[in-house]
Amino acid sequence: MTELLPNISNKLDHVLAGLPMLLPELVLTATFLTGIGAGLFADRYWRHASFAVTTVGIVLAGVCSAWQLALPAVDNLLFGMATMDAFGRYARLLTAAVCLLFVLFAKANPGFNAHRKKTSDLYSILLAVHIGLNLMGVATNWLMVFVAIEMASIGSYLMVGYLAKEARQTEAAMKYVLFGSVCSAVMLYGLSFMYGFTGDLNFTSAAHIQGLEGTAPLLVATALLFVFTGIGFKLSFVPFHFWTPDVYQGASTPVTAFLSTAPKIAGIALLARIGYAWPADSNAFQYLHTLILVSAIVTMLLGNLAALRQTNVKRMMAYSSIGHTGFLMMAVLAYSSGEFAILLFYLAVYALMNMGVFMLADYIEARTGAVDVDEYRGLGKVLPAAFVSFVILLISLTGLPPTAGFVAKLLVFSAVFNNWQLTGNAGMLLLLIVGALTTVISLFYYFKVPLHAFLRQPEQERKTLPAHPIVVGLALLMAAAVLLLGIFPSWLMA
Repeated sequence: MTELLPNISNKLDHVLAGLPMLLPELVLTATFLTGIGAGLFADRYWRHASFAVTTVGIVLAGVCSAWQLALPAVDNLLFGMATMDAFGRYARLLTAAVCLLFVLFAKANPGFNAHRKKTSDLYSILLAVHIGLNLMGVATNWLMVFVAIEMASIGSYLMVGYLAKEARQTEAAMKYVLFGSVCSAVMLYGLSFMYGFTGDLNFTSAAHIQGLEGTAPLLVATALLFVFTGIGFKLSFVPFHFWTPDVYQGASTPVTAFLSTAPKIAGIALLARIGYAWPADSNAFQYLHTLILVSAIVTMLLGNLAALRQTNVKRMMAYSSIGHTGFLMMAVLAYSSGEFAILLFYLAVYALMNMGVFMLADYIEARTGAVDVDEYRGLGKVLPAAFVSFVILLISLTGLPPTAGFVAKLLVFSAVFNNWQLTGNAGMLLLLIVGALTTVISLFYYFKVPLHAFLRQPEQERKTLPAHPIVVGLALLMAAAVLLLGIFPSWLMA
């Protein structure tokens, strides 16, 4: 027993030394516990108590992440469970920004305020999801990856079903749970293979990489495919996208906006970290590179082609987000070549564009009741500020100048083109061609919104109802930010 004491003491010292690097997560944990207390006791005296506690906690976590950007990178945190570098810290900062936007969005949403359930529980669930997404962005151990994905997934299931009032909403939540459970089981099976091949769960370690190199290629490819299933569920790329349209349409709009943005940031950060950790000449990297390449091509094609046929705005944006996952995976391929800033710029711009579009769709629905593109006829004259902002954000999602979306796509295309020139990989050239083609395709469904809003006459005069101004105010700010970053991208790239 006395022989074990020094070892235990050293391990405790190691854990305690790493805790300051997890300050944002510790703040969120404290906020989670405080939020539960506020929901139980303080909300009866001040109905905004849970909202205030959650908002302050998320802001503090974001401030901690921003402060840590200037600190040196820390490897082997918590015995190799995580790595705290600038990339992971920036991903945590982006996640905090999206969570803050969600809280403000949900507070202004009439469905949340009118529902019989208290929203304090939803805020607590959000904080738990936030912690899971943060850990996904910094994880370097497969066990940490799985736990983080499950933390984010279980909370997401609850968020989708939290305000379910209709059968389709309950059905959407059940589809999400069932599909997510299957993907988690398959991923865990793949992780058992990875551990069996290497005897090490730290995917950045030399032992892990050497173990994969010494294993039969077919077995490594199979294990990677299984692991890819769990990550694919969070990113909703093909063929793990089947849940996305129904869940996005059935869930409340703030939850849809959150699910289509925050998990993608964490999932893409995780995927990029895995690709960057493995040597470019290793078999495991080549298999991963091929999986990402093929998935990106198929995802861009299917997502954008399916979006063409949609009439419901939320369903159209669901398929649009699937298509954009393909572009994000293009950015991952650029990051695996060392293009650190490009991926982060694309993630930040995507968060702005996507959250803004869903906010405006919800605002327009609250004011007019319009949920389909055809119902937007003539509304551009009724709600000019909202629809001008909507059009700016859609132009940016398409990737046209002078918006930040254009700069982001241009940077990604340039990085992939340079990669093709250096390697001669025909797959990278095909990726470029498909990316350009699907950008053109996206024009046809995005521009249905301004076409109906400004150039079509309404069949009957539509009455407008009052709605919370904070949503359209935030969307206006995001549209302005998209324009400014399109003209001055160095503000964010720096």
